[in-house]
Amino acid sequence: MAIGTARMASLCLPNSELHVGARWDAASGSLGRALSDPDRPAALLYPGEGAIDIISAPPSTPITLVVVDGTWSQAKKIVRHSPILAGLPRYAFVPPAPSEYRIRREPRDDYVSTIEALVHVLGALEGDAARFAPLLTPFRAMIDTQIEHIEQRRSPRARINPRPPRVRPQLPEPLRARPADVVCVFGDANGWPHDSPRRGRGGLADLLRWVAIRPATGEVFAATIAPLAELAAGTSDQVGLPAAELLAGSTHGDFVDQWSAFVRPDDVLCAWGDHSLRLLASVGALGDRTAIDLRQVAAMIDSRRPGSVEQYHRGAGLPEPTAIGPGRAARRVAQLAAILEHMRTRA
Repeated sequence: MAIGTARMASLCLPNSELHVGARWDAASGSLGRALSDPDRPAALLYPGEGAIDIISAPPSTPITLVVVDGTWSQAKKIVRHSPILAGLPRYAFVPPAPSEYRIRREPRDDYVSTIEALVHVLGALEGDAARFAPLLTPFRAMIDTQIEHIEQRRSPRARINPRPPRVRPQLPEPLRARPADVVCVFGDANGWPHDSPRRGRGGLADLLRWVAIRPATGEVFAATIAPLAELAAGTSDQVGLPAAELLAGSTHGDFVDQWSAFVRPDDVLCAWGDHSLRLLASVGALGDRTAIDLRQVAAMIDSRRPGSVEQYHRGAGLPEPTAIGPGRAARRVAQLAAILEHMRTRA
């Protein structure tokens, strides 16, 4: 019996649609409506040349995410022979851990199953990785059941060996193999409410404070950026810096120059959630560097909601790190570096 994780994912996602076929020359019915919705333009999640990293450069508006299911050979043929799919803009991503699909060998270590891809990408787009982590529960149960049946068929006697333990997801390769390139970052923004017109494109407020630390060397970067809009009430208390200091911050251009002098082309930016990375991208300073959401990695490893960086740091029983500067951003960056070291030790 063929196994497709797209069917499993569709049962877990109420607003999803499942279409079965091997080739589409034209779209009609519900598929046609989904692909032609101007309010949610369609985009294909498929790796390859020209694909945009959906994590570092997410779409600025809601989209209809199209995911092709099947073996990699089948998926390649479906996209190649279906003009309505081949013509869609493409997104791709680098998974935070190898696939858990132990009953099937993937062509490459960074290829994952359809449901694993959806868990990672939807968690990134919605900004809540833990919300979609439960999708992996039936997937893992299915894998364990298949392995158990395979072992029973190989021997006429009852299986006496215990089931092999589930492989714990590992830290992403850049965090394990390139510690000298890792830079932990955190950004604070002007505190206007989410529905305020003073927020910019994509619902982001002005970047006010940016702090980073390179754990391998202890190098610290800290900058205060003057707001473009009026300073929201309570922002000073939230950021932990005097309002006068925030208003006297550098321009966006000066900040980009200072940050560019600190960070290197091969650096891996490590943040808690995607908000800080979106703030950095909003001022044109993210570039094409590899960026990793450590909160999403924590959710995958622990199979639970990690909470805020303070909550996870406290829950792990880690001592309060030495302050690297004033304000909330400096405190959270130090906690983020401690969490990263804790995860490496566990691995």
